[in-house]
Amino acid sequence: MGALRTWQHPACGYKGRPILPNVRNREPMSQPKYKRVLLKLSGEVLMGSQQFGIDPEFVAELAKEVKAAHDTGLEICLVIGGGNIFRGMAGAAKGMDRAQADYMGMLATVMNALAMQNALEQLGVKTRVQSAVQMDQVCEPVIRRRAERHLEKGRVVIFAAGVGSPYFTTDSGAALRAAEMKCDALLKGTSVDGVYDSDPKTNPQARRYDTVNYDTVLAQNLKVMDASAVALCRDNDIPIVVFSIREKGNLARVLAGEGTKTVVQKGA
Repeated sequence: MGALRTWQHPACGYKGRPILPNVRNREPMSQPKYKRVLLKLSGEVLMGSQQFGIDPEFVAELAKEVKAAHDTGLEICLVIGGGNIFRGMAGAAKGMDRAQADYMGMLATVMNALAMQNALEQLGVKTRVQSAVQMDQVCEPVIRRRAERHLEKGRVVIFAAGVGSPYFTTDSGAALRAAEMKCDALLKGTSVDGVYDSDPKTNPQARRYDTVNYDTVLAQNLKVMDASAVALCRDNDIPIVVFSIREKGNLARVLAGEGTKTVVQKGA
């Protein structure tokens, strides 16, 4: 390492403490602090162990996870899919008009949002639901400045009904709201613990990525989110963090920079 140099005052000649070469003052390693995030949950997660619908007990457990993150001072937006009740693309595949089926799927996301709002408020977390399809007797319309004010007041905001138009998934809705609300990251809580190069359910040799860039996800058609959602996150430089929401306490671990996850970002 060689002899240590000491700092010497140019005027009086006072010698200070030794200077370590190429060593910076270090702080404890930690995940970059997010101030505001959007958490996207797939509708199927709300089923718990059921085959269909909403499991109130499992929704209550999810709400505890969100509350624990919220209690750290994090500003949280939520988007929940509707696949546990009705999926527009599935309806279209069985002969329904695609636009009509998608509108039904949007209503399913509103039902899920109300269920999550109820669970959060039972835990004392003030929550507002904003729907892209206006239904004033049930929830607020999507108004960006009002949503920002809710977050500033410490409330959780749940965005429902996707983007309010057919042919767009709730993934696209999540990416849009994350960009609109200037979120630091989009966290996608699913039933798998990250992004794999192939389906881990059918290929035991599937490899999980720790980090991967947006262009690789799009070029290889990796099953993260639909292409329009990934492109929107890329264009607005919003990292996508994919993790398993089914593991108890995993959301808090991911926010702390721990836990199993995949981060989709630029330059990965």
